[in-house]
Amino acid sequence: MTMKKFIVIIILLASSIFAQTKIFIPMDLKQSDHLKAYGITFNALKEGVVSDWLLNYRGGSFILDYSQKVALQCRLKGVSFEPLSNEQAVQIYSFVQSDEQNMEVVRLEKAPKIAVYVPPGFQPWDDAVTLAMEYAEVEYTKVWIEEILRGDLDKYDWLHLHHEDFTGQYGKFFASFQGAQWYQEQQILYENEAQKLGYKKVSEMERAVVLTIRDYVGAGGFLFAMCSATDSYDIALAAINVDIADQMFDGDAPDPKAQEKLDFSQTLAFDNFTLEMNPYVYEYSDIDIQPVEIQNQLNDYFTLFDFSAKYDPVPSMLTQNHVSVVRGFMGQTTMFRKNLIKKSVYILGERPGTDQVKYIHGNFGRGTFTFYGGHDPEDYQHAVGDNPTDLNLFKNSPGYRLILNNILFPAAKKKKQKT
Repeated sequence: MTMKKFIVIIILLASSIFAQTKIFIPMDLKQSDHLKAYGITFNALKEGVVSDWLLNYRGGSFILDYSQKVALQCRLKGVSFEPLSNEQAVQIYSFVQSDEQNMEVVRLEKAPKIAVYVPPGFQPWDDAVTLAMEYAEVEYTKVWIEEILRGDLDKYDWLHLHHEDFTGQYGKFFASFQGAQWYQEQQILYENEAQKLGYKKVSEMERAVVLTIRDYVGAGGFLFAMCSATDSYDIALAAINVDIADQMFDGDAPDPKAQEKLDFSQTLAFDNFTLEMNPYVYEYSDIDIQPVEIQNQLNDYFTLFDFSAKYDPVPSMLTQNHVSVVRGFMGQTTMFRKNLIKKSVYILGERPGTDQVKYIHGNFGRGTFTFYGGHDPEDYQHAVGDNPTDLNLFKNSPGYRLILNNILFPAAKKKKQKT
């Protein structure tokens, strides 16, 4: 090969590399692995790669500055992507930002620091959120009661609440599992933690936890919860000055006037609910939708609201998906009763024509909270001891995508919403 030919080849290779100024990650039906696509974007942000979220464009796609490492990761992880020239990128940006389209470009600034509230002995498959993060390869840190009460939440941008019972009633599993070894070990674990931290009862320790978390949100933190961590958290706030736990849970009887002493001004999401005070009933209150109300599980679907991407970017981010109708799934808390949701709260997903709401979001102070009913989006009726869900079989799960939307949402550049 002559020197002249060698130089020509080098110039052509360089031109090819420089022509690819962006990486486009589609999130519509052409994406081979939606869940890992979030991990690719999250980890690119960690390394300082400029990234944009294209709301409502091809399922909420991503555009990243071109990087050979990111391209290689996409190939290795099986994530569909397209290299873009500068001209192609400009065309997409112009289309998305045009006034005629219900779309928007949101700049992602930095990967959020993530904490997951879980007890010792926790396994990733015990919780859909950590299962999703493990699969997508999103880094997170485990925290529990002691870390929260000593102020460690200040280190994190986003907090997920594992399926906790913040009322101190151990999930109200007493009637079914009081003789089970796992239930007895759980009760001992929590009682020992309360004693170590100087609390007389587990319920008192839980109150300190929920108040600390509320302060974290008020100061600008992002809170995400699923299943029983949603309604039990708000119930604990409403009952902050009243004993609602029965004797088998905390050693003394509950306040007989507990219901009338609830303070709904303390809650984040729910209002005017009625407690289920019977300790043998597997339910906290009337917030939760019962299985009999859902009826045939084959008809259990919820619909995502279509928000204005330019005027309501936050709920738009949280509802990005490649489908608008998502398969329902059960949990200790499956869905929320619409008439008990505060008027200030966004309803993100519901079963049309019913009082059943699956997915909500709201503001508190400088922070936000998002509650998502159900346990596992790909395991309709997950039971204690069931095998973990293999997300290799559900790479394109729309229900799991909603979880991962919440993980990227704190990375978005903050701007004042239009009014």
